[in-house]
Amino acid sequence: MRVPVDIFAGGTLTEEYARINPTRTVPTLETEDGRLLPESAAILVYLAEGTPLLPADPFDRSQVVRWLVYEQTDVIPATGGLRFRLATGRLRPDDADARRRRAAGEVVLRLLDDHLDRREFFVGDRYTIADIALFGYLHVADEAGFDLSAYPRVGRWLELVERQPGYMNDVEPYPPNAAPGAGRSTYD
Repeated sequence: MRVPVDIFAGGTLTEEYARINPTRTVPTLETEDGRLLPESAAILVYLAEGTPLLPADPFDRSQVVRWLVYEQTDVIPATGGLRFRLATGRLRPDDADARRRRAAGEVVLRLLDDHLDRREFFVGDRYTIADIALFGYLHVADEAGFDLSAYPRVGRWLELVERQPGYMNDVEPYPPNAAPGAGRSTYD
């Protein structure tokens, strides 16, 4: 069952939530036996165990981890972080930080586009949780001002991911309380 948490209304700042996840981040998965697992990459690995989405081959599995780490360290700040800051008015497109993030995003997109030169997916020529994690931020990169037509292999890959069984686009616009000073969150 999915339980929404309004991070902009202080949903992660409560003591109750701190007991669920002391780092006060989302998402957090509660397993059937009541254990709690924070961090999206860890959750993806847990949920994909024993499925084709997580390769059994040690090298391919390590490649999945490589892309999960890259998504967290490079893709999110440069694309997702920029999109969030622009959409909520925390940055203007011409701000120095926006320009820095956009430049980093262009490096990220070029690297990803080059990686997809001779393959359909990121690992082992099949759809894995690496694709799921990367897709989450790349399919909205145009909202951060990136011209995705400059990265045709990324564009082809985005379309391929959207055709996967079970694909769902559940991205929603940021709520009004996401604007600076309009809510209570770790971003204020």
